[in-house]
Amino acid sequence: MDQKIKILVVDDEPYSREELKHLLSLFPSTHIVGEADSGESAIMKTMQHQPDVVFLDVEMPKMDGMTAAKSLMELKKPPLIVFATAYPQFAVEAFRFNAMDYLLKPFDEEQLKETINRLEQHYRSIEKQDVSRPTGKLAVECDGEIFYLEPKEILYISREEKLTKIVTKNKEFETKTPLKDLETRLVTFGFFRIHKSFLVNLHYVSRLTPWFNGAYQLELDGREEQLSVSRNYVKALRKRLEI
Repeated sequence: MDQKIKILVVDDEPYSREELKHLLSLFPSTHIVGEADSGESAIMKTMQHQPDVVFLDVEMPKMDGMTAAKSLMELKKPPLIVFATAYPQFAVEAFRFNAMDYLLKPFDEEQLKETINRLEQHYRSIEKQDVSRPTGKLAVECDGEIFYLEPKEILYISREEKLTKIVTKNKEFETKTPLKDLETRLVTFGFFRIHKSFLVNLHYVSRLTPWFNGAYQLELDGREEQLSVSRNYVKALRKRLEI
């Protein structure tokens, strides 16, 4: 890696912060840019220091870690989240924030090493993407115009007959570009095929509901419609989503 991973440590317990800071300092690829003792402070320090990763405690007074994580994800440049907590019961909820990992206290050095390895691989991948993809935006030709879409703004993409519909937070686009072509271009941005006609952004998945014959219905944050998950994709989808 060309640059160190900038980390913000958030925990309301001073001892836990010091322990985690010490363990993280043992890895040459990390650089601790700050620390915070509350969810509110975590948001302010993130805006101030622009960390790549926030190691975030869950159980904190006033604003807990889950609430803080939701606010962090709404920032213009959201950091990656690694939850670090003594409570294992929040792990399922954590995947909604696309958490890179879920560490339990007392911290296990081997598990922390695996987390750092995962972060290093993530940023190596981004460095490679930066060489081949100057803008990182998806170019979509629609009605004779070319729109440049931020991948993180796209909720899902569907294909019906010869048209592909791209649904973003604020608008919908129709294009003739095949779904498979878009899947290839977006796979490194957290998109996953759930059906021959649907490609979804895993960052927005909120619920899976059993349907019939092994199939599921999938719900996305902020959307009322349910998308079909083919039984052929369910196992791989859950493996990608769940910690």
